Amino acid sequence: MSEPGTYVEKSFTRDTRYLTDRITRDGRDGWPVQPGRYRLVVARACPWANRAIIVRRLLGLEDALSMGICGPTHDKRSWTFDLDPDGLDPVLRIPRIQNAYFRRDPDYPRGITVPAIVDVPSGAVVTNDFKQITVDLETQWVDLHRAGAPDLYPEALRDEIEAVAEPIYQDINNGVYKCGFAGSQQSYEENYRRLFDRLDEVSERLRTRRYLVGQHITEADVRLFTTLVRFDPVYHGHFKCNRSKLTEMPVLWAYARDLFQTPGFGDTVDFTHIKQHYYVVHHDVNPTGIVPLGPDLSGWATPHHREELGGSPFGDGTPPGPVREPVDPAHNPVLSAVHA
Repeated sequence: MSEPGTYVEKSFTRDTRYLTDRITRDGRDGWPVQPGRYRLVVARACPWANRAIIVRRLLGLEDALSMGICGPTHDKRSWTFDLDPDGLDPVLRIPRIQNAYFRRDPDYPRGITVPAIVDVPSGAVVTNDFKQITVDLETQWVDLHRAGAPDLYPEALRDEIEAVAEPIYQDINNGVYKCGFAGSQQSYEENYRRLFDRLDEVSERLRTRRYLVGQHITEADVRLFTTLVRFDPVYHGHFKCNRSKLTEMPVLWAYARDLFQTPGFGDTVDFTHIKQHYYVVHHDVNPTGIVPLGPDLSGWATPHHREELGGSPFGDGTPPGPVREPVDPAHNPVLSAVHA
């Protein structure tokens, strides 16, 4: 399942019992960083996987770490490779990411989630710990980063990044799910208030600074962006997070547009997959499975003026090169306007 969790006193609690092996420079867990050995499996619909897609692109790891892309919808068994012509991942030659979890543990009892990094020789999942995956790409895969790759997790800022990102995770990234999957009115209202209180707090922080931490993009911005870009298409309506649309929160809307228009962010976003996933898969929230036609996406291409606050997206680095695995232009029509 994409959102494994349980309901405790009618509140949604995410299942975070991940496979926590790490792929590191020294191979301490038995998984050394090696170009071509591993495959990152994602779904563009998933915000947690979208983080890994962005970081991989910003760091220029496409040649070192291949990527398999699942379709936007799935059943109870797992995400499938239905976008590939024969329904099999072209490298792993499996129809479902579930198969790679079972290669790791035939009785694997937890959620079948993306992102997941698979060891290609054995076909087994190494890790699906989405938070650690991006941090390790930033800190353990450094020998394979492209020339000019930004430092997304600067050592001097790591404590601040985590201090800022943790409440964002609890109340915003995961908070939208706590609203959407609330099992009681009280639980919904409590999490709704926490969500918008935190959004207001983050908005105030960003009023006078271009990025969440420091003078250029960091891991903290990646984590927040993937929720903000999904806010109006799905969370506002589907998850009843409807005090305000993102487009009605001026600072956050400008901040999100700034990131969206930065190479590596908006060019990874598939709005069609995002809407299909949430509205089709979550039968308990949307039993009809009807996918809305809106919202209007044209605003993502409008000027944001955030450069007036100083800072620069990549610090001393450079933008990533052309997109290797482009999003279908019909699924993100605003991209042509952004990069015109």
